[in-house]
Amino acid sequence: MKLEKIYFTVKILSVIGIILALYLLFEQVTQSPFRPCNINSLINCNAAISGPVAKTFGIPTPLYGLIGYTVIFFAALTDRKRLLLAMSSFGLLFCLSISYIELFKLHVICPVCIGCQIIMISVFILSIVVNRHLFPGK
Repeated sequence: MKLEKIYFTVKILSVIGIILALYLLFEQVTQSPFRPCNINSLINCNAAISGPVAKTFGIPTPLYGLIGYTVIFFAALTDRKRLLLAMSSFGLLFCLSISYIELFKLHVICPVCIGCQIIMISVFILSIVVNRHLFPGK
């Protein structure tokens, strides 16, 4: 796969991640009564919007995602391979920790968070592929 195609895919994925993070942040700030993410008591976004994982170190958790996906988009736009790998690594660990708390401690599945996790796993894998081009033969 050519680098241009990989970067294009990363840009598309990061834009989708930005949209998902904006959705969660909007829901958290407005506390809208209409929440299309809430399907039932097991599958809903309440944990990410108003529950225990809504804030990390006092900052809204979706804001971390918004900033992270924006930096990933910037890294793909400007051909910053190491920044892309660093941010996707951090994002993957961050998403995994949030998912762990939601699934195993709160027993809730947040569809938007799962979407963010899938995007971050994909971006992480693509960033590894991009960085292999940086270090051929390793």
